[in-house]
Amino acid sequence: MKTRIINAPDMVKAMNRQKEETKFDVLRPLHFKELEPVIKNKHFFIKTYGCQANVRDEETMRGMLENIGCTSVNDPKDADIIIINTCAVRENAEDKVYGEIGNLKYLRKKNKNLILAICGCMVEEPEILNRVLDTYREVNLFFGTHEIPMLYDLLYEVITTKDRIVAIESKQGEVVEELPASRLNNYKAYVNIIYGCNKFCTYCIVPYTRGKERSRKFDEVLKECKQLVDAGYQEITLLGQNVNAYGKDLDEGKDFADLMEAVAKLGIPRLRFTTSHPWDFSSKMIDVIAKYPNIMKFIHLPVQSGNDEVLRKMGRRYNREQYLALVKEMREKIPGLSLSTDIIVGFPNETREEFEDTLSLVDIVKYEAAFTFIYSPRKGTPAAKMDDNVPYEEKSRRFQELVKHLEVHIEEHSKSMVGKVYDVLVDGESKNNKEMMSGYTEENKLVHFPSKSSLIGKIVKVRITESHTYSLIGELVDE
Repeated sequence: MKTRIINAPDMVKAMNRQKEETKFDVLRPLHFKELEPVIKNKHFFIKTYGCQANVRDEETMRGMLENIGCTSVNDPKDADIIIINTCAVRENAEDKVYGEIGNLKYLRKKNKNLILAICGCMVEEPEILNRVLDTYREVNLFFGTHEIPMLYDLLYEVITTKDRIVAIESKQGEVVEELPASRLNNYKAYVNIIYGCNKFCTYCIVPYTRGKERSRKFDEVLKECKQLVDAGYQEITLLGQNVNAYGKDLDEGKDFADLMEAVAKLGIPRLRFTTSHPWDFSSKMIDVIAKYPNIMKFIHLPVQSGNDEVLRKMGRRYNREQYLALVKEMREKIPGLSLSTDIIVGFPNETREEFEDTLSLVDIVKYEAAFTFIYSPRKGTPAAKMDDNVPYEEKSRRFQELVKHLEVHIEEHSKSMVGKVYDVLVDGESKNNKEMMSGYTEENKLVHFPSKSSLIGKIVKVRITESHTYSLIGELVDE
């Protein structure tokens, strides 16, 4: 089987951020008519790893495949097309993908016509792509995040030529509208508003894999959100790698605060957004969040470190004082605000004193939730080239110390909720108890409570009866 490389990833090209207008396009498949009779009635299986952006990419690929007559299956053994949709943010995500390929490769040996594809951020790293190409000969299609709109043509090439196809172009990217979508949830939806990132934090691979910041047009976002509201959706999450940079690349004179306000006015019961960068968070955004009751008073505000020197080495563009001033303004203007964050422990050469600055910042902010990570080097990023004198065992000890520190405040907040009544959007059955339903409060707290499946997708009132730190137990309140 010949390997044909249409485009290969290039980290130098991926760094390019020339000043040019955001380009817009619509779906233009070259081989749709030829592909449709060949692929109609086939079955596909998609396995997604990573963030909400990857989930939204899966919804697009599902929509494209269903539009051409394919059907989704839950077991890869039943599939004619298997797509592994990957994440490159952390090393353990890569390890899971390698394990998944190992588990699936025997299916290609049994069925020579099976298409086994890997897409997403992971294969946009040259070293990883080369490793997978050499090690897993059974994989016969590789494509990046920019090539998702080319899915029809890539499938056509694999089917008609029997070649292994590699199509991963490192570029600034464009915005392709009118892509179909098959939503994975009937009442909660992700809506992309901006793609890519220009920040180039020294530890992060995302700007290399996702391209430059490029915003969708204001009216296109509103049109999609209006369709979701009309379809009865209860919650919309506005999505972007750096969501509050929205509009900076356009000439529309609109920013993220304007967009949030316009979507809130559509009447969606719950409006969320992720992920925001502290450097781009304006007072105008805070005022809009405070003004509209249907904008959830929950903000994910990654800090990464509480020390100025570490923040400088990370390339975060703000210092401790600026971050805390932003938090203070948010708390003062938004009653009932809940904050979550991301924190990296063990950044190269982080001293004990620098780590303690992170602990003290946690005590000041008192986060209601946090995602914590031991630093994981990403090849091709500046941080990966830094010498590091901190042993992994010490990083692990600090990580455990941080988690315990955070849990004090998370548990305190959870206990304060006991006895109070909250609106909860019912997601479905609890994973651990089929007789309980689960859902999230406006502050994004997970609640389990006795109920019926008929309430799935509805917002109900729940009184909290028990606190379990990371989740809560409650009971329905009759209205």
